[in-house]
Amino acid sequence: MSNKFLSLGSVVIRAYCSVFPINAGLFVSRNFRKKQVIPLLQYRTMGCRSSKLQISKPTQGNEKNSPEDDEYVEDVVCCESDIAENQMKVFDLKDAGKVLLVRQRGKIHALGTKCTHYGAPLVNGALGDGRVRCQWHGACFNIETGDIEDFPGLDSLPCHQVTVENCKVKVRAKRSALENPKRVKSMSKKLKSDNQHYVIIGGGPSAAVCVETLRQENFTGTITMVCKENHLPYDRIKVSKIGDFDIDTNQFRTPQFYKENDIDVILGVPAVKLNTVSREVSLENGQTLKYDKLLLATGSHPAFLDVPGSNLKNIVTLRYFEDGKYLASLLTPETDVVINGSSFIAMEAAAYCLDKVNSVTIVARSKVPFKLALGEEVGFAFMKLFKAKGIVFRISNSITGIKDDGTGKVGSVELADGSTLKADVLILGIGSKLCTDFLEGSGVDLKNDGSIDVNSYLQTNVPNVYAAGDIVFAPIYSHGNKKATIGHFPLAHYHGRIAGLNMLGKKEELRAVPYFWTSLFGKNVRYAGNGSFEDVIYEGNVEELKFVAFYINRDEEVVAASSCGMDPVVSQFAELLYQGQKLYKKDIDRDHLGWISRLTPEPVKPIDERN
Repeated sequence: MSNKFLSLGSVVIRAYCSVFPINAGLFVSRNFRKKQVIPLLQYRTMGCRSSKLQISKPTQGNEKNSPEDDEYVEDVVCCESDIAENQMKVFDLKDAGKVLLVRQRGKIHALGTKCTHYGAPLVNGALGDGRVRCQWHGACFNIETGDIEDFPGLDSLPCHQVTVENCKVKVRAKRSALENPKRVKSMSKKLKSDNQHYVIIGGGPSAAVCVETLRQENFTGTITMVCKENHLPYDRIKVSKIGDFDIDTNQFRTPQFYKENDIDVILGVPAVKLNTVSREVSLENGQTLKYDKLLLATGSHPAFLDVPGSNLKNIVTLRYFEDGKYLASLLTPETDVVINGSSFIAMEAAAYCLDKVNSVTIVARSKVPFKLALGEEVGFAFMKLFKAKGIVFRISNSITGIKDDGTGKVGSVELADGSTLKADVLILGIGSKLCTDFLEGSGVDLKNDGSIDVNSYLQTNVPNVYAAGDIVFAPIYSHGNKKATIGHFPLAHYHGRIAGLNMLGKKEELRAVPYFWTSLFGKNVRYAGNGSFEDVIYEGNVEELKFVAFYINRDEEVVAASSCGMDPVVSQFAELLYQGQKLYKKDIDRDHLGWISRLTPEPVKPIDERN
């Protein structure tokens, strides 16, 4: 279509709009969309020449809007010129709440302002191509629909109607959507006529997201989720960070939620055997479940220390809610705590314990914590912080024995260097093992470490059996689809979504970008990517724990990035990887942060400015 024709068309449409301003938007959307006149009007809107144009519509799942006007709030929130292309800004909508406006490709969208995971203000997040990623923990939301596309968290954002009239941006929102920043997608119900039975083995984020995905995508058969713990899926990352917490308020969903959505839940019963020939799962209580399709999402359990005295009381691992509760009960101002390991869980536990006990000592084989993940320089900076807080390190060392205090409890630990440390509590943070032993002889192929090899659809080698979360050896999209076993909380959520879609035959491939974080004495570390590295380039000051680190492999590709005190750079890097773009050492050398401009689409010029 020629520019001359488009210019003539715009004149005709503007003339029509001047006579019939109320119906002009409908006329354009119904009759001219296929001829690309709407993009033209969007360009005109940038110059404040349009009369009235609907920019985006609300998305509240399949929820029907009430006809009662008093349930809605509508007002002009800004001028068009107040928000630029590829910009996010927050505006007040009368006295009812705030909305996040996002402008991209000439179109304005209005969304909820806070991440549905922990409430981060998304205006400070990373805007990519068609979605915004939370700067704290990496959850992603579609700017058109508000739907959650990457995790953690289970809920989507409310999405409100936007119109532009005489260069004024008007937002119409349901009052309840302004008051509640979380939107639960609508779900189908079980039908008696549908005899299919999908079984999900696991009680973590993969299982929780999968069962909701099945209902969201209109599966009407029976769903059974089998949880080893006595609790519904909950925010497990708090175990090492907070210790004792309210389990009821930290479960992802209430019992009523699962009941209302026809999701059967079995609590406190692990699976003990799988027969893929008869398609049956045997549970510890003697119950047998027949399945049509099965998801394995059993996660991992903590590794234990195999030395004399390892059966004594007051030896704690931190994986389950009861572990954190037990640890909290042991801590007093007179307690001496020894922590074996310098993993993220071990370091989080040390920070949690410090102000509650007499002393904290970390015994570690490595010279610095986090060396393999974050690099030696970052590890030294955090060790310096911990030492300044009063935590003692016994590096390049290990525990060779545990001594009884005379009552069956830990009294002291013996180290490889021959020394002895007083210990009232011993916390183990030395890794984990996969919960897949029950699959031996099932026909599901297990690797030497117990992980399950899956394809890009999370399918195992057995038809109708899928696997997700910590236990899978799965493709990593951001690392050239090379396979790895990664136990990250957000990735487990994402696996649950992809597994659910593929169990329904949707053929949705993994597009995994690993993302994790930790918080230590108020210093928040973010990390995205995957892969071994040989060099690190820093932006900022590592010693002051305000930095971005770029991890570079032997091919001079940036395979991962971490940061502390410099949000949202890691989330921006994660979006770059999600888009399939690559970053190289030469890009960082030229301008450490110049690549951020590549995240969003280039602004489209108005017709009048084109050559």
